[in-house]
Amino acid sequence: MNTGQRLSQMRQVMSEAHIDAYIIPSNDPHQSEYVADHWKSREWISGFTGSAGTVVVTNDHAGLWTDSRYFLQAEEQLKSSSFVLHKMYDQFSAGHIDWMKGHLQEGARLGIDPLLFSIIQEEDLQKKLGGAGMHLVYIENIMDKIWSDRPELPRNKIFRHDVRYAGSSRSEKISVIRDQMKTLGADYHLVSTLDDIAWLFNIRGRDVDYNPVVIAYAVIGPNGVVLFIDPAKIDAGLASEFKGDAIEIMDYQSLAGFLNKLPESASILVHKPSTSIAMYRAINARIIPGQLISRDLKSTKNATELKHVKDAMVKDGVALVRAFMWLENELKTRTVSELEFSDKLAECRATQDGYYGESFGAIIGYRGNGAIIHYRPEKETCAQILPEGILLADSGGQYVNGTTDITRTIALSPPTERQKEAYTRVLKGHIALACAIYPKGTIGGQLDVLARKPLWDAGLNYLHGTGHGVGFFLNVHEPPQGFTAGLSSRSNTVLKPGMITSNEPGHYVTGEYGMRIENLIVTVESDKEGFYAHETITYFPIDTTLISRKLMSDEEIAWLNAYHVMVRNRLSPNLDTKEIEWLEQKCRPI
Repeated sequence: MNTGQRLSQMRQVMSEAHIDAYIIPSNDPHQSEYVADHWKSREWISGFTGSAGTVVVTNDHAGLWTDSRYFLQAEEQLKSSSFVLHKMYDQFSAGHIDWMKGHLQEGARLGIDPLLFSIIQEEDLQKKLGGAGMHLVYIENIMDKIWSDRPELPRNKIFRHDVRYAGSSRSEKISVIRDQMKTLGADYHLVSTLDDIAWLFNIRGRDVDYNPVVIAYAVIGPNGVVLFIDPAKIDAGLASEFKGDAIEIMDYQSLAGFLNKLPESASILVHKPSTSIAMYRAINARIIPGQLISRDLKSTKNATELKHVKDAMVKDGVALVRAFMWLENELKTRTVSELEFSDKLAECRATQDGYYGESFGAIIGYRGNGAIIHYRPEKETCAQILPEGILLADSGGQYVNGTTDITRTIALSPPTERQKEAYTRVLKGHIALACAIYPKGTIGGQLDVLARKPLWDAGLNYLHGTGHGVGFFLNVHEPPQGFTAGLSSRSNTVLKPGMITSNEPGHYVTGEYGMRIENLIVTVESDKEGFYAHETITYFPIDTTLISRKLMSDEEIAWLNAYHVMVRNRLSPNLDTKEIEWLEQKCRPI
């Protein structure tokens, strides 16, 4: 079926259920960014493949709401369908709610799947739509009625993430969480997020693209833990380990029944933003709303994790040297497609010990495609890279000892003065954030302006966040911390030692080029008492041919030259003679 036929069937089901509008989010029951094929309902019905967006279907309108990262992609993918793109200039806004308030009549019935919406999302919908006289109608798995070939839930085997990488055993992690539960007066704690479950149990899997997680729930109790997962995914060795750690295995689909049988006298700590309506309503015990304890613990990497992730960054840098050298050599005699270079990056990473896969789909944007912030090259439509213009390459790898994410912008021919000024201002913002020294208690939103000010001084800006948290062989986009403008949970999180965050200011000119410079930085203790600082842990050269030296201060030049000395020292022992020569040329002081 095409999107028109799918919409027709959806409207027929809506009519039978007496629904005036149906809302289809991008997430799964665990509020994940990347979801298993089984839950790609928004993509299936609209044809839009971006990782963020919301669809609303009414009797006479089909709309997709997404943010600026996906404007150009959505315009291209929706242009031959009945879907209308609604642009969200604030990534954290809910424009579809405002649209429904303005276009639906009082008393309208709005359908949602209670498995796919969190309690916080439900409360927000009730607050905003209830005042307009509209009502939520809960219909679980409505897509099953029209999606005849819907994929089954994945049944991939899970595997152990060795404690020599994790730095802490699952029993130690459970003990720390249980201590905090006691402080909060909670007998039980529900964990729904897949990365927290993978971290807590020291397991990994292949149930979704890019993030090495497994589809499961967990409930931590006063004396034991229950892992709700398809038992077929667990081998005998892991099953024995779980038993020894007082971890009981129950079927994934049995969580609601378990929650419903909890004693009324018991209490359970629940993180409302990540708990679905369906599971929340199944709870029979007294609910204590609160934070997800594992999220804060997971975000502050221990000494073992930090040592290993730096080793992973070296492996990643070596792979990038080989990939970019290959690109330069190939462009001397032929063009290279964006997709071919994307594949080459993955191929070079795959030769490194402990490589698991990409941490996200590589963004290889040549010329105008670089301005599409979350662009992904496709075989049929990607551009051919020529030895001229500007190339943006944003990619990352998953290794058993760390997760990487790096963006480099390179000039393939002499840049214009306008391009050099824009790039240099991006670099100045990057350096300002990398060099920040700030008092304990500072939140990410307070530092975001450091990366933007050099661009603002010239009347320039970018519409995405400056940085996101990064996991340890886990999600490349890991809450809670980050550098963003506005009032989001990411911008309001206090930065703590051990947090790994991206540093990625950018500048984009639609139809011409995109520029972004991204390294990962870790929050560390400063030599000034009561203050924190950042340590850059990504090792790969920053293109200097795009720099306007006259715009750089002496301090900024010193930082860049010192960074390149570090890159050369970290990577050279793992390179051959020709690779070292190439690296030394790229790391020459300016």
